[in-house]
Amino acid sequence: MDFAPSERVSGLKDELWDFMRTEVFPAEPVYNEYLATHGEHDHPPVLEELKASARKRGLWNLFLPSESGLSNLEYAEIAEITGHSPWIAPEVLNCGAPDTGNMETLHLFATEEQRERWLEPLLAGEIRSGFAMTEPAVASSDATNIETRIERDGDDYVINGRKWFISGSADERCKIFIVMGKTDPEAEIYRQQSMILVPRDAPGLTIGRHLPVFGYQDQHGHSELIFDNVRVPASNLLAGEGDGFMIAQARLGPGRIHHAMRALGMAERALGLLVERAKVRTPFGRPLAEQGVVQELIANSRIEIDSARLLVQKTAWLIDQHGAKGAKNEISQIKVLAPKVVCAVVDRAIEVFGAAGVTNDFVLARFYANARTLRIVDGPDAVHRRTVGRLELKRERPYTEDAHNLV
Repeated sequence: MDFAPSERVSGLKDELWDFMRTEVFPAEPVYNEYLATHGEHDHPPVLEELKASARKRGLWNLFLPSESGLSNLEYAEIAEITGHSPWIAPEVLNCGAPDTGNMETLHLFATEEQRERWLEPLLAGEIRSGFAMTEPAVASSDATNIETRIERDGDDYVINGRKWFISGSADERCKIFIVMGKTDPEAEIYRQQSMILVPRDAPGLTIGRHLPVFGYQDQHGHSELIFDNVRVPASNLLAGEGDGFMIAQARLGPGRIHHAMRALGMAERALGLLVERAKVRTPFGRPLAEQGVVQELIANSRIEIDSARLLVQKTAWLIDQHGAKGAKNEISQIKVLAPKVVCAVVDRAIEVFGAAGVTNDFVLARFYANARTLRIVDGPDAVHRRTVGRLELKRERPYTEDAHNLV
């Protein structure tokens, strides 16, 4: 595995850092002020200005290999930079979740008609989308529990059920949902589910509460969806009946690389704040940076970030070489490790900032809320640890000792 970025990736990183310093970071207070005065889920015009600039700079749709020509490993370095401003940078590069995963899904499984109607405007940044899987009434970490029904009725499918924490739903630009539900409850357990495209304006679809996360309302929202006899054409089905799990697994591999590297971008920004704060705060007659305990916080943060990045890079490389199935173990590992590292680094930064760290004067409190939430989304830590543990129990070892008999 070669750690040296290609000439093209080096150029993209330099361009992106210039974009971040000169346009994205200065836009953060503009973005926040607009939402404070116009409503939490309104669309700040500065995002459209930044999107236009990103396109001119060649920083558009970099997440999708068919569009950008980048491998997962190459894009990982781009994703980390966008994580320094996670509410703005991914979106204005058209590389924000859940659109990225939905575009990957449509690219892989949509018909030509579906691609023309939904994928093309998503790639152009004209609309946004949602992915509706999680349900409030069941343990959705085990997707076989999903109760939403997708039933064939002549030339249509009829959908009934309730979803929640569906990211993007509060934004009026979210025009299409990929919905996972059961088409055949009697089939083999992993062939019961299907995915279907449901437009936002479909009769019978109600968007309910916009759920806060640690008291924060995301601009795009995390909302409840109620499906009450929602009828859509049978042609809206993705792939075939019973293919829901297969589609879900195909979509989650690259997406977890994006999540993990953006998370490490947050960790890097938090560590930078920690270091700068430690240099300028002077309790008990000397800067915090000279305190051994603070130097230990800094050192541990650097070690953990760099270690996590190496594992994510390895995972991205494995996906490039063997697909998501060939990186199953590592995908679960980074899903656990990256958010854990961010939580730890942000927590240390808050400790050094003191009371200021838990206010909205700095990004740390919101970073912590975001990072802690990442330990639940796309499957909670416990589920991924279970996967890693089971795979480890099956691993063949070059040498096995007798662990039963006492000496």
